Amino acid sequence: MTSSILTSRNYQASYLDVKKNFVNTAPVATKRKSTEQDHVDRFLEGISADLPADLDLTVEGIVERVQGINRRIKRMHDETLDQIGLTFSDWHVLTSLHWAGEPYRRSAGELARHADLTSGAMTSRLDALESEGLVRRLRDPNDRRSVLIQLTDKGRQKHEQAMDIQGKKEALLAEALTDREKEQLNALLRRVMITLEDRYPGKHG
Repeated sequence: MTSSILTSRNYQASYLDVKKNFVNTAPVATKRKSTEQDHVDRFLEGISADLPADLDLTVEGIVERVQGINRRIKRMHDETLDQIGLTFSDWHVLTSLHWAGEPYRRSAGELARHADLTSGAMTSRLDALESEGLVRRLRDPNDRRSVLIQLTDKGRQKHEQAMDIQGKKEALLAEALTDREKEQLNALLRRVMITLEDRYPGKHG
């Protein structure tokens, strides 16, 4: 959701901030004109006369740009998953198993919590993933009544393929920045994130 003061737009957050960097060549920063405007500039300029006098348009510009970037990342991610034949829920399951580390196992209940799915919906997803050879069900050696889900080699390769494709797309985000500018931007965003995490702790961090 973007700034509630200006307009309402819905968006879904994607967990794309923790993954390996598969991009081998660093993009070259492109020199941009300082007077160049983006859609946020044009939007704020068009409604500025109707906004409260004490509203900080610099802050609103930051919020609008963060949300605009997020929407484009989400669109890239949807395209990537569609390209390799995965749903968003599939991605969550494979990611959760991959980040569990070897032997890449979790319980079905744990996976359901990570993916925000009901047990019934998770069972349906696991059935589909197992039929494709991406995961397998195993009896829990510590509790024979429980079942563990394990990522197969094929599933791990599929997950890494998605990260590879997505990583190359996300490299476009930084094409306009030098290496130093990327470090500066990352540091500034980290400060903002820490402030928000302190005041509005989220379910996934």
